[in-house]
Amino acid sequence: MKLRRALHNFIVAALLPLFFSSPLLAQTERLDTLFAELAASDESAAPRIEREIWSEWSKSGSPAMDLLLQRGRDAMAEGDTDAAIEHLTALTDHAPDFAEGWNALATAYFQAGEFGPSVQDIARTLTLNPRHFGALSGLGMIFEELGDDARALEAYKAALALHPHLAGAQEAVKRLEAQATGQEL
Repeated sequence: MKLRRALHNFIVAALLPLFFSSPLLAQTERLDTLFAELAASDESAAPRIEREIWSEWSKSGSPAMDLLLQRGRDAMAEGDTDAAIEHLTALTDHAPDFAEGWNALATAYFQAGEFGPSVQDIARTLTLNPRHFGALSGLGMIFEELGDDARALEAYKAALALHPHLAGAQEAVKRLEAQATGQEL
């Protein structure tokens, strides 16, 4: 029985890439195009491109996982961080390679004031999706909240390297650089 189960698991593991590689490859190509457009865009086109990137990031490949993501986001929008964390934890348990699930969970923990778990989930997000400017910006906000302005500035600049028009990060960099160099009155 153990041998049969091991063989079954081996076959499933071997076949999974065949079923999932095409959509993932298409998503990567689409994201490559969107990031190139974002880098070349002006401030008026950037919000549209950013929405398209977020839309691509939000596609898990599973309607059930997409529903958990939406339920978690809806709970956050309603201010119910406990429910959001519950939905998003279920999502990351069932889809551990879905970067946006980890990012949403990090956001829920941030909203709950739990910075440690938020940073851990941001790290997981960035491991799965190194171009996640939202996660980098969130990391900057956490460092800023903790009073680590140097690391916050570094995180915001990394986000801007990916998304040059990311409004919150632009203001944060200006503010933190002004604080670091001092301002004349």
